[in-house]
Amino acid sequence: MIQLKNIDELRLMKESARLVSRTLGMLAKEIKPGVTTLYLDKLAHDFIKDHGAEPAFLGYGGFPYSLCISPNEQVVHGFPSNEEIKEGDVLSVDCGAILNGFVGDHAYTFEIGEVKPETKKLLKVAKESLYKGIEQCVRGKRIGDISFAIQNHCEKEGYGVVRELVGHGVGRKMHEDPQVPNYGRQGSGKVIKDGLTIAIEPMINLGTEKVKFHNDGWTVTTLDNQPSAHFEHDVAVINGKPVLLSTFQYIYDALGIVTDEEKAFQLDF
Repeated sequence: MIQLKNIDELRLMKESARLVSRTLGMLAKEIKPGVTTLYLDKLAHDFIKDHGAEPAFLGYGGFPYSLCISPNEQVVHGFPSNEEIKEGDVLSVDCGAILNGFVGDHAYTFEIGEVKPETKKLLKVAKESLYKGIEQCVRGKRIGDISFAIQNHCEKEGYGVVRELVGHGVGRKMHEDPQVPNYGRQGSGKVIKDGLTIAIEPMINLGTEKVKFHNDGWTVTTLDNQPSAHFEHDVAVINGKPVLLSTFQYIYDALGIVTDEEKAFQLDF
């Protein structure tokens, strides 16, 4: 059952999401060649705790870390490790925090130095598809409209859209109804209503859409070992329109990136 949120709950959810945003912004300054992903995990854990929250991923279903860190061909749910980040890598960092009883959960794929042009384009298109999906998160439309917009934008560029992993509702629990696939038919699925809160998260592969699930029970890689990109925002529907609860602005401030991509989805409330 979909749990629609009132404005007071949405304000609390925005605080949770923005703490995750600030965590990712803090990490953006630290992600560089020679740094281990285990080090990044500790930084995030301590930052979340220092701000009065709990890491949402730690212990969730037995997951042993505070971040999912997935380099290169890893799609999602990668384990932090002592392996050092290298020039030319791409690194998906997925973070969650529980604050005031609500979960914030979103992700960004970072470029480490100079990456291959084809990989840079993959990241650009995958992030564009996130906003294409958010544009469809309008009262009266359906979840399938979000799914179709993401799929259409990515597949027309020849990229693989992962089927086995999807976005989801978010709130007091990290995974609530409805599921939000990154592929689907226009006009299908649940009707979008005010108070809906979902995590939209395209997982897009440079090559095949097929993936491999590893024996650790978590790590997912592309079947052809080509790079994957993953971007995620927490989105609410307020007064019929999509509003971002999370933001990449802290990342952009850290990296010196100037963009107005979020402007249409901002609302003070």
